[in-house]
Amino acid sequence: MVEQRLSSMDRRVKFRHLRCFIEVARLKSVVKAASVLHVSQPAISKTVQELEALLGVALFEPNRRTMLLTGAGEIFLRYASASVTALKQGVRMVGGDEMSPEHAFTVGALPTASARILPAAIAHVTQRYERLRPRVVTGANDVLMAQLRLGDVDLVIGRMAAPETMTGFNFEHLYSERIALVVRPGHPLLHADGFAPAAIAQYQLLMPPPGSVISSTVERYMIANSVQPRAGAIETVSDAFARGYLLQTDAIWFISEGVVAEDVARGLLALLPAYTEDTLGPVGLTTRADAVLSLSAQIFITALREVAASWRAGELPGRS
Repeated sequence: MVEQRLSSMDRRVKFRHLRCFIEVARLKSVVKAASVLHVSQPAISKTVQELEALLGVALFEPNRRTMLLTGAGEIFLRYASASVTALKQGVRMVGGDEMSPEHAFTVGALPTASARILPAAIAHVTQRYERLRPRVVTGANDVLMAQLRLGDVDLVIGRMAAPETMTGFNFEHLYSERIALVVRPGHPLLHADGFAPAAIAQYQLLMPPPGSVISSTVERYMIANSVQPRAGAIETVSDAFARGYLLQTDAIWFISEGVVAEDVARGLLALLPAYTEDTLGPVGLTTRADAVLSLSAQIFITALREVAASWRAGELPGRS
């Protein structure tokens, strides 16, 4: 009976069914999944319904605005995610990739890692192993984690994502990093007599948007220090925009310290003397719990650990 059911099903379950299901389950929303997959909301709903009909079970709780998985949905998600990842890895290995597939791997990097340990790790590994072909992609945390879940990237480096999004992932802590309050050189608060956090409310703030890795940490800092930002705060994940905006205004940028470490060292930007030790958060690498990494990716991770250890020990620039 099971074999007959599988034989009938394997001709009708398509890749689009699995990818659509995975995104709706991850985002808990048809609307958000439609945006990520660039298809219409009705098409997403229809695809999920088709999959449920093929499986003969409900994958999501009925009559809920938030798309919550049923018990069967939780089980199927593990296998669907593993299947999609394995399929993509197989296509890369045998497909017409212009890079040698056995030497290529893809790293997803959040801004804090892109500016600090990732360049050193990439330089370290490519000098030692010239045939390795790393790909580096950057983006918002939710985008990179979606790509990791689907197998489009092999690992993600940056601040650990929110615990509720870490199901199916492993996280390895490399170091901890605080949030910094960044301004242009010559900013009025740099020359004030003493620093009071409440003073930053007088200036325009550049803030992480809701859902970004550090948004909840910044929000807690604001509440703890009784900071009521004035109207006109700007939400951005663009480092290039924020750097350019600071140099033209007296705005204050809330960002992970590693993103601006080089700029501060060169005197291009400055840090306000704010106490932010309670904003420390873990930075490390995230991988899929059910994925077997290629040898190239494993070699890179070894180099990344070595660079992180050297940085923690103060052997690399940027560690104060």
